[in-house]
Amino acid sequence: MTKAFAIIIVLLTATLRSPAARLNYAGDDACQSCHQTQFSSYHQTSHFLTSAEPTAHSILGNFNSGSNILQTSNPNLSFRMEARQDGFFQTANSRSERFAFVIGSGEKGQTYLFWDDDQLFQLPVSYWKDVGWVNSPGYRDGVADFERPIIPRCLECHATWFESQAPPANRYHTTGYYLGIQCEKCHGPGREHITREQSKAQPNSDMAILNPAHFTRDRQMDLCAWCHAGHGQATLPVFSYTPNQPLDKYISLPKPDPTAPLDVHGNQVELLKQSRCYVASSMTCLTCHNVHVAQHNLQDFSSRCLTCHKPDSSTFSKPSHPLTNNCIDCHMPKQQTNMIVFNFAGKRVEPEMRNHWIKVYSDPAPVSHTGTPQNP
Repeated sequence: MTKAFAIIIVLLTATLRSPAARLNYAGDDACQSCHQTQFSSYHQTSHFLTSAEPTAHSILGNFNSGSNILQTSNPNLSFRMEARQDGFFQTANSRSERFAFVIGSGEKGQTYLFWDDDQLFQLPVSYWKDVGWVNSPGYRDGVADFERPIIPRCLECHATWFESQAPPANRYHTTGYYLGIQCEKCHGPGREHITREQSKAQPNSDMAILNPAHFTRDRQMDLCAWCHAGHGQATLPVFSYTPNQPLDKYISLPKPDPTAPLDVHGNQVELLKQSRCYVASSMTCLTCHNVHVAQHNLQDFSSRCLTCHKPDSSTFSKPSHPLTNNCIDCHMPKQQTNMIVFNFAGKRVEPEMRNHWIKVYSDPAPVSHTGTPQNP
């Protein structure tokens, strides 16, 4: 590599990492005036709520006396969660750290981050919906561990933008970040689109905005795989990927070992791609998921199954199979994940996640076929 070429690479990398790279982004509020319906509904979804500033509303754990203590297996160690005038804090022994960010919509659980100067770390206590305050996933019970760094790949899937200042890997600008998965994460930079729509000077078929519904199948799947196909290894600067580009230019996601089981949380895209429904059709994630609204009703998802698997057709199941309002619990059952594991009250707890490998399972969990709304 020549010296001149090396300098170009350095300058390009610096540009991608700098706030200047975000100049063409307008932020969600700029979308609201023209897209009020989508704006309002999308801001209630798990995607948008996957990271947030800490508030009494965004933190689901209880700070009231008697409910704000996590007693560990070590009788000499407990964590205390406190709401003070200057913020929310986790305290153990003589160390107290302030909540900086809430990670996770809370549909299943949340974890929390804190700043140590300009470095981000995970707090040792998280929250799980069905349990309450718990040791953060993978943390050893009975130990006060405040040392887990938050690497850029974590933020890339739980936020729209952070400016990395590595090294070390968990060093970032403490301002100028964009939390949650905002509109431009999937639609690309919107400033030019807004300018054209506001001017109306000359009709132009190019709206200068991306619509994932118009992407090819591969590019649609790449967009979802960005965050739903495992950690991967960045090959270009973090946050530099833009929708409708081949993902493998930016992130290396090695194909999983075909003989190894895939975790129900770790690689939802590859699980879907193993499904006969996927192989024998042109379906993508968007076939079933409307990302602009919060989706919780299994009957609605099952109606999508019945668009292809019509009763009395060759694609329907056995003739004796009942017509049901709940295909999901049998053919996409909830199963334990090894990707999010926490120790609580002396037990190892492995939460359940929805398996995206659509198939016939020999021993699915008992389900109701009444179409009662349930969380996917």
